[in-house]
Amino acid sequence: MTATGAPPAEGELWLAPSTRLLLMRRVEIGLATAFLVAGAVVGGVASGATAAWYALGGVAVAAVLAERTARRRYRSWGYCERSRDLLVRRGVLFRRLTVVPYGRMQLIDVTAGAAERAFGLATIALHTAAATTDAKIPGLLPAEATRLRDRLAELGETQASGI
Repeated sequence: MTATGAPPAEGELWLAPSTRLLLMRRVEIGLATAFLVAGAVVGGVASGATAAWYALGGVAVAAVLAERTARRRYRSWGYCERSRDLLVRRGVLFRRLTVVPYGRMQLIDVTAGAAERAFGLATIALHTAAATTDAKIPGLLPAEATRLRDRLAELGETQASGI
């Protein structure tokens, strides 16, 4: 099924971000959980053991919910290169399908923050003349990000719409 609920068209191959993206999100959640557990322990020493147990229970519930949300968000991302456009899907609660015609692309950004670099990942962001276009594909391996950037730039030049 595609992001719109319709079955994928014949020959459409949807690609997903690297599983390293999910690992990175889980590490981020783990670090935040460790910080909150430390805070609950320190707070528990100051206010009593019962309060610490309630705080630790709350942290555990929050960590489980955060991991489930991260997993669902990871699974929602995908992109499909077609002959005239690029499809990018995302969203858990509100699903989005962005169609970016190759000829309308003006700029292709490849970025990698500190956490992404630590996990060997990059994000591609596509910019068009429309101010509302926010197509980005996170969690790509650097080689795939470079390949996709070069392919999109080439297709953008050959299919330019005279902008």
